[in-house]
Amino acid sequence: MAKPLALTLGEPAGIGPDIAIKAWLRRNELNLPPFYLLGDRDFLKDRARTLGLEVNFAETDAKGAAAAFSKALPVVPTGLAATALPGRPDLSSAEAALASIKQAVSDVRAGRAAALVTNPIAKGVLYRAGFRHPGHTEFLAELAGADGQTPQPVMMLWSPVLAVVPVTIHVALREAIVQLSTELIVTTARIAAASLKARFGVARPRLAVAGLNPHAGEDGSLGTEDRTIVAPAVDILRGEGFDVTGPLPADTMFHEGARKAYDCAICMYHDQALIPVKTLAFDEAVNVTLGLPFIRTSPDHGTAFDIAGTGRANPASLIAALRLAARMAASDAS
Repeated sequence: MAKPLALTLGEPAGIGPDIAIKAWLRRNELNLPPFYLLGDRDFLKDRARTLGLEVNFAETDAKGAAAAFSKALPVVPTGLAATALPGRPDLSSAEAALASIKQAVSDVRAGRAAALVTNPIAKGVLYRAGFRHPGHTEFLAELAGADGQTPQPVMMLWSPVLAVVPVTIHVALREAIVQLSTELIVTTARIAAASLKARFGVARPRLAVAGLNPHAGEDGSLGTEDRTIVAPAVDILRGEGFDVTGPLPADTMFHEGARKAYDCAICMYHDQALIPVKTLAFDEAVNVTLGLPFIRTSPDHGTAFDIAGTGRANPASLIAALRLAARMAASDAS
């Protein structure tokens, strides 16, 4: 029997529990891969009642989750109870969310789970509890570290119509420009290409590198960064044998015809990457962390406190994340 996927609870007051329950209820209809949820069974039972859904829960360990999956939603306890009501984070929220992430990473690294799928967290709630990382991605990189070495995480947003990788991530735009360097672009592109080959089955990945400035700097008249930072990175990558184009004007990179020319767009900052993919595939886009020693995917949306517990949360992005994690795990094992 294939190893199950480890699914984290996410922010307890958000829609993570809702979409996890909804995804499991559609397991047979959609032929979903087996997964288990790391959290508190009593909390999840309460949420199912709030949603008006009939759900069986089976408290188990990772080893027994796949066998239980067909008849009950497997729950692996973390030892920390969650008490938050929908839309109302409380003092239990941060500890419950972090415990779920830590145990899920432990399970994947120990080979008890095939891959990690994370539900959305509320960074503001975690910051108030002393969380010191910019986001999920950076926290996972620290947990993945060994012998004092922390891997460089690379965030990819993948969908059937577009895959994008931002070179700088969760920083202000002003800081993103400061952080941008030829070395960072080259390293990010290398990791993206390696992952596309190893885990997405793309034999020779085609990368399109976006320019930073309007019209990719218009030969320096609209900013010199594309000429002095981005173009040298493209030259280095070409010299290493990568199939790469750029720097390209970002305003013409994402229409249907342009997308046919590449497998992944390497973008210079967060919104340059996320606006097009969320516009084109909001319910199908999946957040994938590359560069880790394990597979991690996540829905490409937030906690949605305003609709938590109402039954209105759409599980489509989580379902896409579960499917992609299983596909990547299968490719990784072959």
